[in-house]
Amino acid sequence: MEVLLEKSTPTNATLTVKLAKEDYQPKVDKTLKKYSKSATLKGFRPGKVPTQVIQRLYGKSIVIDEVNGLLSETVNGYIRDNKLAILGDPMIDREKTNAIDWDKQTDFEFSYELGLASDFEVDLSVLPAVSTYTIEAGEKEINETVERLRTQFATQINPEISEAGDMLYGELKQAEGDFSTKTAIPSKQINEEAQAKFIGLSKDSVLTFDLREVFTEDKTIALLTGKKEEDVMELKGEFSFTIEDITRQAPAELDREFFDKVLGAGKADTEESFRAQVTDIIQSNYVREADTLLRRDIDQTLLDNIAIDLPEEFLKKWLFDANEGKFTTEQIDTDYPQFTKSLKLSLVKNKVSEQTDIKVETEEVVVRAENMVREQFGFYGNEMGEEMNDTIRKIAMNYLQSEKENNYSKMFNLIFDDKVFDALKSRVVLEPKTIDVEQFKEIVNSLS
Repeated sequence: MEVLLEKSTPTNATLTVKLAKEDYQPKVDKTLKKYSKSATLKGFRPGKVPTQVIQRLYGKSIVIDEVNGLLSETVNGYIRDNKLAILGDPMIDREKTNAIDWDKQTDFEFSYELGLASDFEVDLSVLPAVSTYTIEAGEKEINETVERLRTQFATQINPEISEAGDMLYGELKQAEGDFSTKTAIPSKQINEEAQAKFIGLSKDSVLTFDLREVFTEDKTIALLTGKKEEDVMELKGEFSFTIEDITRQAPAELDREFFDKVLGAGKADTEESFRAQVTDIIQSNYVREADTLLRRDIDQTLLDNIAIDLPEEFLKKWLFDANEGKFTTEQIDTDYPQFTKSLKLSLVKNKVSEQTDIKVETEEVVVRAENMVREQFGFYGNEMGEEMNDTIRKIAMNYLQSEKENNYSKMFNLIFDDKVFDALKSRVVLEPKTIDVEQFKEIVNSLS
């Protein structure tokens, strides 16, 4: 056997494997004997089929199988032993392979096209500083959040006089026709030009209007009348609406009951302490967002300052073949820049993991999956009892064992990325900056 690697460029190489008969024949002979002991052929006793008969019937296919097996083992072993940083998969020279005469040849030569990344170094100490942000929530942000919470936990009241945003309940009747129904009219469904007609009304008020002027969409009219959308064309002209009730969502009062609903029982006694804790929650949410931005900025710094050459022609060809024609060459050309960005980051992060000895253990993957299950089902904390913890672990294990979705690899990669990010944060020079929410939004929008 002979294995030869020839580099045509720093990122392109050809791996040639030459196999002689003595390289694969022992495996072929072993397989022939196994077949002769297990084969069942008419005219021969079970397990007593002569080897030469097996050779005549199956010899060619056995040779092909054993050569392919040895070839795969040899190529993978050479790449592993020589620590070749190949990209994609080795691509065999199909023209040369198709020219093999399996009936007459005993020696074979196979060639593989390899794509390689150029040599590169990762020295985090020489990278430029990366901004890391502390985002302070201002009064505007706090006030808006409190008002959203008051709306979220609003209570229903029945005012005497209607205002914009109220829900009006009563009887809707067609002036010239037999149609009538009890229904509720939400103010947000009324055309803007007609809104004023529904304000300042009280119980027993009767309002007359053209249905199509107040509600222009058939879908809205169908909801109001209870008819199918395709049947509402007949509903038009003047209608009357007699108000029987008015309901309004009143923002929650800033009292102990509201504080308990938002934060949990006994967490806040006064509006001051409530606002302080809401501020802390907003700040913690922005910590996660700032961390996401930092992750993005570190990635971009790595890409901007670590040069890696890639075999473009090879990779585009490999992407086309690997996806079995699902994407056109034009689509691959369009997506190629984003693909190379992800590939370069992966190469750099793998080298960082080698430098920092990052490892991901199986138990870490299982625990991460268990935590995901807890979050999905709303279970927090560890004091849930042994039986519940066992159930959560079973669900997590079933999730990880789904080969179709490749869930184990996905979870493994999430943990790996987090560990690499932590390593980068501790080694890259960070430049702390304090900004407000609006400044942070401007930064994020500028990256879109």
